[in-house]
Formats: sequence, structure tokens, C-alpha cells
Amino acid sequence: MYSYALLEKGCYYLIQEKEEGPVGLIKVNMETDHCMYVSKYADSTLAVWKKKTDPIFDILELLGDDKVKTWESIYNDSQDTYNYEEDEE
Repeated sequence: MYSYALLEKGCYYLIQEKEEGPVGLIKVNMETDHCMYVSKYADSTLAVWKKKTDPIFDILELLGDDKVKTWESIYNDSQDTYNYEEDEE
């Protein structure tokens, strides 16, 4: 079992918070003495505070810069498509 304290500010990670839970992409935006301000990416972005002691079942991967750039282009394209379709209605 891991915790948020192991994660580094400014980095993107693929994690699984619970054993049977889904894999999710997060980015650590800010760190305080006791907490981390984290962005979670799914259909939309959710920014949340996590205690450094909050458990993470598994840290699957730290994404490198090339993977982040590829993901960003795909994610931004899908967000633009979603917004475009929303404007059409």
C-alpha cells in the first residue's frame, strides 16, 4: 500500500486508489506540509486536496514527458469535440 506522500509535485501518475477501483490519471499540482493538491482527469478535470497519508493501492506508472504530451493532445481534442457538440444543440 502506498500513500500520496510518495508522489512528486508537477508529475503525472497512473494510480489505482482502491484494489478493485479503476485506473486513473492524476497530476500533483501543489504540496503543503500535510496535504497534496491533485488534479484527477476523467471526462472532466477535478481538483481535490488529499492528505499525504491517504492510501493509494497501487502507483502503476509515472508518465514521462513524451507520454504526457501525447495524452494532452488526445485529451484536449476530446474536450474540444465535446464542447463543439454541446454548442451544436
